[in-house]
Amino acid sequence: MRAPPRSPPGPGAGHHHQALYALAECLPFALALLVLLVELTPAHFVYTGPLLVATPALAAVTMGPRGTLAATALAVAVSVVTATHNRAWGGQQVYTNLFALTLVSVASFMTSRAVRTRHDNELNQVRRIAAAAQDVLLRPVAARLGPVRAASMYLAAETGAQIGGDLYEAVQTRYGVRMIIGDVRGKGLPAVRAAAVVLGAFREAVHYEDDLVEVVNHCGAALRRDAAVPGAGLADGDVLLEGFVTVLVAQIPRTPDVEVVNRGHPPPLLLRDGTVRPLEPAAPLPPLGLEEFMTGPAGRTDRYPFGVGDRLLLHTDGVIEARDEDDAFFDLPREMEAMRGHSRKAFLEGLRQALTRHTRGRLADDVAVILVDRVEDDHPHPPAAPADLPGPYA
Repeated sequence: MRAPPRSPPGPGAGHHHQALYALAECLPFALALLVLLVELTPAHFVYTGPLLVATPALAAVTMGPRGTLAATALAVAVSVVTATHNRAWGGQQVYTNLFALTLVSVASFMTSRAVRTRHDNELNQVRRIAAAAQDVLLRPVAARLGPVRAASMYLAAETGAQIGGDLYEAVQTRYGVRMIIGDVRGKGLPAVRAAAVVLGAFREAVHYEDDLVEVVNHCGAALRRDAAVPGAGLADGDVLLEGFVTVLVAQIPRTPDVEVVNRGHPPPLLLRDGTVRPLEPAAPLPPLGLEEFMTGPAGRTDRYPFGVGDRLLLHTDGVIEARDEDDAFFDLPREMEAMRGHSRKAFLEGLRQALTRHTRGRLADDVAVILVDRVEDDHPHPPAAPADLPGPYA
């Protein structure tokens, strides 16, 4: 059972806040134009000085230094035009207004510049922390893993973010190369926490469980244990339903095959002889966190041919559900076929550019992909068995 496609974001609270913010940005210029209209009409006797002086101060709140300068320039222009039109030069009121406007403009510009500098410093610090967290949580896969060469890519939909609810990993074990890719249903820190829990369980179990289904079951058990912790963000049953995790675990053994356990995740794409086909599961299974909807066995492993020269792409739904301005989905199989001769690095760069063009740079969801090419295995010796590894099984 694959999770249903996510519909485009609706007019929720985020869009409401954006509309209010845009309205606040227009307010300083609207005030200046209002003053201009009043001063050019017979009602010019109305004292509008305070409105004009407030223009740069209001701009400093929402638009930063450049917006403050633009609002100041408009306010000065309005003041000069209205004073000339009303023949008010020489009067004390005009010069008092200009002096007050100058003082407020300078103070507003300095304040907005200081706020912007502090904001940039805080944002840079957050980005450094996010980059360090990404190195731990979503480290790039190794370029060579036994019989495959691999590459990975992660694109965060949130502006300025580097990690989110998507997860991936690829490691070489004595059972073969094992990979996981997944997507947490949810946003924010709870989604990052759930991704970290699943990845931690995978990285531990992948070396000790010979059955790929048991590796997935370990990930599901870890997610349920974490959900039961008070304050985990997934303890409430309703929230847990929204916080499920679709995962796909694949194993590439020494034989020319690939074994897959799919728990509600988009199927991987296999490129062979220039043609792409999805590796659909024989029986759909629910994502992790929704085990109560499982009607059959706890899971099964599907096996597909995967020989030398074949290419396999594991991806999250952020790729195939990316939409253009006409609401059309991104055609990943077509793009994969079009770039069949590309190297792994060139393919991932081409995929990134194609997604950017398709969505005009506005991804609605995070994107994670692992690309693997089957090659001749020149590393015949597998890693150490679990008995040779330190840990609870030693």
